[in-house]
Amino acid sequence: MPKIRGAYSIQQRSKKNFLLTINDPESGLPPEMCQTWQRKSFSRLPAELSHFRYPTSRQSARNGADALLEFLKKEADMGNVWRFYAPVTIGSWLLRFISLDNNPRAERLISKGITYSIGTIELYKNYYNRYIEADPFLNLDINKIDVPSTRAFVARIGMKKTKDNRTLAGTRAFEITVNFVRMAFTEYWEDHQDWKNPFDRIEPPVRVKGRARDVLQEDEILKLFMPGVITDPYERAIAIAMYWAGLRRAEIFGLYNDDLDWSKNSKLKIRHAWQYFASKKKRTLDLPKWDKIREAPFCEDLQNAIKVMQITNGIHESGFVFCRADGSFPHGKWIQDKLKIWIKNAGINLAGRKIVPHSARHSLASALEEAGVPLRYIQDILGHGSLKTTKGYLHTPQGKINEITKKIQQSAASKV
Repeated sequence: MPKIRGAYSIQQRSKKNFLLTINDPESGLPPEMCQTWQRKSFSRLPAELSHFRYPTSRQSARNGADALLEFLKKEADMGNVWRFYAPVTIGSWLLRFISLDNNPRAERLISKGITYSIGTIELYKNYYNRYIEADPFLNLDINKIDVPSTRAFVARIGMKKTKDNRTLAGTRAFEITVNFVRMAFTEYWEDHQDWKNPFDRIEPPVRVKGRARDVLQEDEILKLFMPGVITDPYERAIAIAMYWAGLRRAEIFGLYNDDLDWSKNSKLKIRHAWQYFASKKKRTLDLPKWDKIREAPFCEDLQNAIKVMQITNGIHESGFVFCRADGSFPHGKWIQDKLKIWIKNAGINLAGRKIVPHSARHSLASALEEAGVPLRYIQDILGHGSLKTTKGYLHTPQGKINEITKKIQQSAASKV
């Protein structure tokens, strides 16, 4: 910047982008206003002075600066002193959104009588820790951030790798990560409305459409568990854990005996899951997907199946529920291979549908939705991002599961 003379200075940059600086000693404005308008582009002039925003000459820039001085003096006379914003790093601002304490968005929504999901905070925290935490973007002052720096940050996020070594750009994780930062910037603008949000000039990520999953209908699931279809106690218990508890493969084999609650309000505690389960060398036990510890239904049919399985396979010192008789785990594609056999034995016609182990979770969700179970409870069972805190209503879907599985038991009894 050139040496300042008078109330303001004007500098012309490329593409005639004029900058101005209000000079405190000469302008007669309050210091807060002077500091607010230091190194500001004419494009940020108030709406009342919008016709001065894009000066085509130095003289028109002076006219705009004079008009701004007059406008600000009137504002100051009315007590409307535009605030100077103290330096705030982007990192410190984002951290407020991954905690319920001092969370600007939660405070604003709750003040309107709108609940704010703790599950949403957990989701943002996970993406922050995984993709954002070490980025140099966090060290920048949010009050001085510009579009190029923000766009470069988005590009860096897109180049990061997912767990399966794919580029993050174009994935649902990329969309959520970038939109989390966009949301935080919008919340900053809510209290700093003379601040220019760089995301206003950056298009949001294209929404990633979830991959459609084929499902088994309720009557087909009933066929799957009819007598003579899945005869091995170990296989039957695992199949029920898939279809009636909605567990992922890595969660099934990560389940400990201590995670089984056999009380009247029986439930499964999903606290562990295997990472890289398909690889014996890389396989490690960790938290469930997205670090979301949750509870799942422990229906009567699953309780009975586990008891029968443990009579056959025993209870092992490792503490894992779904071990083979020798204490080992099956290989990574075991469930996929077995599912094909189960479906064939049940005489289920897939009719062009592709049913994979993960389809069990979608089949359960479809059955519960068809039964009228509220979506928020289904999300809670499956451990999805938008969790609700009213976990006490798990008996609602569990009651429906017990109702459906009793049909299997009644049908089996009638054939005896």
